Amino acid sequence: MAAEQALNSEHIERDARRVNARDHKVSPSEIAIGVIIGRTSEFFDFFVFAIASVLVFPALVFPFADPLRGTLYSFAVFALAFIARPIGSLIFMAIDRNHGRGTKLTVALFLLGVSTVGVAFLPSYDDVGWWSILLLCIFRIGQGLALGGAWDGLASLLALNVPENRRGWYAMVPQLGAPIGMIVASALFAYFVGTLSAGDFLSWGWRYPFFVAFAINVVALFARLRIVSTPDYAHLFESRDLQPAPVLSTVRQEGRNIIIGAFAPLASFALFHMVTVFPLSWIFLFTREVPSRFLLIETVAGVFGVGAIIASGYLADRFGRRALLGAGAAAIAVFSGFAPQMLDSGNLGEITYMIVGFVLLGLSFGQSSGAVASNFSGNARYTSSALTSDLAWLFGAGFAPLAALFLATNFGLLAAGGYLLSGAVLTLVALVINEELVRKN
Repeated sequence: MAAEQALNSEHIERDARRVNARDHKVSPSEIAIGVIIGRTSEFFDFFVFAIASVLVFPALVFPFADPLRGTLYSFAVFALAFIARPIGSLIFMAIDRNHGRGTKLTVALFLLGVSTVGVAFLPSYDDVGWWSILLLCIFRIGQGLALGGAWDGLASLLALNVPENRRGWYAMVPQLGAPIGMIVASALFAYFVGTLSAGDFLSWGWRYPFFVAFAINVVALFARLRIVSTPDYAHLFESRDLQPAPVLSTVRQEGRNIIIGAFAPLASFALFHMVTVFPLSWIFLFTREVPSRFLLIETVAGVFGVGAIIASGYLADRFGRRALLGAGAAAIAVFSGFAPQMLDSGNLGEITYMIVGFVLLGLSFGQSSGAVASNFSGNARYTSSALTSDLAWLFGAGFAPLAALFLATNFGLLAAGGYLLSGAVLTLVALVINEELVRKN
């Protein structure tokens, strides 16, 4: 079936080139629209699964375990996508080189859609036993492989196609997809949790957001194909050295810069889950608060995150992207020392934790994309940027909910703050090393 989709993609890409074979100037705003649509669809998928890992899977897939252990098991499954993502990049870069970017995107987003819909039809453990766990793992790995292939290079193209004094502003554009996807996912789950009985929600209500995710993926696929399949964009990708290179040779050539690039945004990626998935699990497991209410708090806090990301663009152009990343990491380090305990401080503490956390997240995460991409040589920039993103999510976010919940339940909320602190320290170290390398060169 995937092969058939790839064949169809060649026709789609060729037809798109005919339709769009007209003389028009490629603008950064046009690239930005494609980037936002693509990132929003990816992050919506991401948050739908994350929320279900707290509210649904412990009861549906791991009913034999107590709620805490079931949630830890769910977070372990959640991490599988981040492990699979670099493997997906390896596979889909080969498809990109041999069959084109349009084919790669079609196959990747088809796999993502199938995996997401597969979760929507997931049978319970009570119905099929261990098959339920196995199917959930397979679908999650499928999502991870697909996300590795969903890298379209538009974010890198955007960064290279804007005035130098506006790069901070346009660097924040792709990051808007994260809070927008989270806002929509949280609001959708809040609606179903708040309006359905517990039985109806666990039986069928939780499945609807996964169907919505599939629909959004279809829209995102055609929106991105509309951009990457045009002759103008193909020429820009070639002229800007944004062509896929073999992964192994890229790692040998740019391995040091890839590792630095993966660790540079670690603070923001760790905070990413510390203000989204982890607090939802803590509130759901250890307080009497209704989940729908906290999901609405997350939704409102996400709006503050959008504002902070936009502000990061202005601040980065004024003070420098790396300076803002460093200041953000230092602020996150301070935040880690006291903020997690606020989750046990009642409604006011929860709201303050979420809003302050999202503001810090927006200011740092807004500039975390490609912070050291200028280090990459031209012929390896496309593949290096994809691998850097994969590894940053793996190291910074993949195991964050699992580690934070485990540490908090065994050693207290202060220990979860220690996990966040480690991410901030590693970001500062990576930025210092990068600055030293740039100075020597």
